[in-house]
Amino acid sequence: MSANENRDQFRPDDHENDHFLLTTVVGSYPKPKWLNRAKELYQDPDHSFDEDDYQEALDDASRLITNEHERAGLDVVVDGEMRRNEMVEFFAHRIEGYEFNGPVKVWGHNYFDKPSVVNEVEYTETWLVDEYKFTAEATTRPVKVPITGPYTLANWSFNEAYEDEEALAYDLANLVNEEIEKLVEAGARYIQIDEPALATTPDDHAIVGECLERIVKDIPDDVRIGLHVCYGDYSRIYPEILEFPVDEFDLELANGDYDQLEVFTDPDFTKDLALGVTDVHVAEVESVEQIERNIKKGLEIVPPEQLIVSPDCGVKLLPREVAYGKMGNMVDAARNVEAQLDAGELDLSQTPTPADD
Repeated sequence: MSANENRDQFRPDDHENDHFLLTTVVGSYPKPKWLNRAKELYQDPDHSFDEDDYQEALDDASRLITNEHERAGLDVVVDGEMRRNEMVEFFAHRIEGYEFNGPVKVWGHNYFDKPSVVNEVEYTETWLVDEYKFTAEATTRPVKVPITGPYTLANWSFNEAYEDEEALAYDLANLVNEEIEKLVEAGARYIQIDEPALATTPDDHAIVGECLERIVKDIPDDVRIGLHVCYGDYSRIYPEILEFPVDEFDLELANGDYDQLEVFTDPDFTKDLALGVTDVHVAEVESVEQIERNIKKGLEIVPPEQLIVSPDCGVKLLPREVAYGKMGNMVDAARNVEAQLDAGELDLSQTPTPADD
C-alpha cells in the first residue's frame, strides 16, 4: 500500500472537496465532571457504588466523548482516553514486572505515581483491545489508538531489574508489538505511539528508532503508524527521525508559534506531517481564520498529500467547551483550506513535491 493509500483509507465517502487534509486528535480530552465524581464514589469503601456502576460510567463517558469528536467533524476519532488515568501508570498496571510504591513529587505540588520495574516485563493481558472495540462500535468513523511508547514507559519508571534503561525499552517495545498485533486482529488500522520523553532526552533518538523497528515488526502496511513527540528542540532529532519506520510524525509546533518550522525544511520532510494547529496550553478558542493560517504553515514543509491536521497535544487540561471549540474550528479551517486548494487559490510553488512512496 502506498503512503497516499494508507492515509486515504480514512477519507470519508462523502468528503466534499477534492483535496483531503485528514483531521484528528492526539488523544486525551477533558473528562466529564460526573465521571470524576463516579471515580470518587467507586474508590470510597463506604459507598455502594460498585465496579459495575463505575464501568457503566466509563462506557457512558466514552460514548459521549466519541460522539463529541464526531459532532466536531473529525475524520478520525478517539474516546478521549476516558478509561485512562495517566499515560505511564495506566500501562504499568497492565504489564507484568511493574509495581507501585506510592507517588513521588515531580514539580510544585504535583505528584506522579511513578512505577518501578522489579522483574523482567511480560505481556500477560491485552491493554487496549477492549477499549478499541467499544469505541469502534460507538462510532461510524475510523478510530485511532494512542499507545505510550516503550522509551517513555522505561524513562518515566524506576528501573530495578535491567542492566540499563535501553534494555528495558527494547523489551517493552516487544510488548507494544504484541499489543498492536492484537489490536490489528480486532480491526484497528491507525496506531499512534506517544514518546514525550524523546523531547527531553533527544540524544537517545537511536534507541527510540530501534524500539520502533521492534514495534512495527510484521505489522501489515495498511496499518498506519504515527509518532507523537511533544514540544522540544526538534533540531536535535531532525533529520535523524526521518529514518524511523513510521508513516507520520505528530509535532507540537503551535505552542512555539512555529519558531522551529525551518528545522524541517532541510532536508525535505519525507514522511507525513501531523501538524499541531491549535495550542493546547491556551484556554481560548482560536478563530477559524487563525487556524487556517496555521495549517498553511504546514504547507511550507509538505504538500497537501502529506499533511494531517490536529491539535498540538492532548487537550485534557482545557475546559471541555474550549476543547470542543478548538476541534470544531480546526475542522472548519481544514475544510476551508481544502476548498482554497481545489480552487487553485494557494501558491504552493515553494512547497516540496510529494515524497516517493
